[in-house]
Amino acid sequence: MAPTTTAEYRVTGDAKDYSNLKYAESVQIPKLGDHDVLVKIEAASLNYRDLIIPKGMYPFPMKADVVPCSDGAGTIAAVGSRVTRFKEGDSVVTLFNQAHLAGPLTPAALGSGLGGAVDGTLRQYGVFEENGLVHKPSNLSAIEASTLPCAALTAWNALYGVQSKALKPGDTILTQGTGGVSIFALQFAVAAGATVISTTSSDEKGKKLKELGATHVINYKTDPNWGETAKKLTGGIGADNIIEVGGNTTIPQSLKAVKIEGVVSIIGFLGGNTKDAPSVVEALMNLCTIRGILVGSRQQLEDMNKAIEVNKIKPVVDPKVFQFKDAKAAYEYQWDQKHFGKLVVEIN
Repeated sequence: MAPTTTAEYRVTGDAKDYSNLKYAESVQIPKLGDHDVLVKIEAASLNYRDLIIPKGMYPFPMKADVVPCSDGAGTIAAVGSRVTRFKEGDSVVTLFNQAHLAGPLTPAALGSGLGGAVDGTLRQYGVFEENGLVHKPSNLSAIEASTLPCAALTAWNALYGVQSKALKPGDTILTQGTGGVSIFALQFAVAAGATVISTTSSDEKGKKLKELGATHVINYKTDPNWGETAKKLTGGIGADNIIEVGGNTTIPQSLKAVKIEGVVSIIGFLGGNTKDAPSVVEALMNLCTIRGILVGSRQQLEDMNKAIEVNKIKPVVDPKVFQFKDAKAAYEYQWDQKHFGKLVVEIN
């Protein structure tokens, strides 16, 4: 028999810190609609977005007192009377924007983000509309699969989302840092036969990037002109696609590294804002495409999962996996940038 209550976290209060993460037990689970499923959530992974929501820094639509986290994996515990995509016992992964099924992102889909506009995955059980889930890749555990909905799909969209500029063998991809999106982009690019140039802040992390398949690693702490260095590594041609996670503080170097007709895929703003940010005219001056990305569609997620299975790709998960009761500590750990790859909260 399916459970009727769950334990969960919600973002509530105005402290602008992680004291806003409030834990509760014995919360009533809503009745399933005809097309709803109940998921026993086994793991949830954290993204930068999750870290800034309790701090009041997130710029997109938000629900009051929301259950945080977009990323989760688990098992179907019950299904509505008209569900056709899943059955009890199926292993599933959440879709970030629940209404983004295929094609371009729409305003309606933008307002369906898990852990922001609608309740997310930091709970033991959750009710989801069946269209907002996909089957878990068969080669991944729940902990590994919980890392896919945001970071992995964002990387996949950055590399394959524009058909005319989609990743192909022989391309050069530049990734920044060792966060989830950058590492997934590195793994997908290597699997596709591309050359990867990665930047990082330490030689120790650089060794790990090399182990994952990076051809070149640049320490941006010791080489602040890493964009020029990256371009030299391509014989002066430049990178086909740059996974831009820093935002205004790193775009100037990305523009130095990108090739003519290349793409700068902006997926984050980890570096914050700066007064001397480049003008949009830089896209013309550098003859490149600057593309903003907000994750991707269910169709892209399913395509990506097929590639993960075929290529036997394993997400890079930080060795320190936090337990559900220690979720606040997980937030602090990632905020302090102690992680490598994806940080996961195991829910039991």
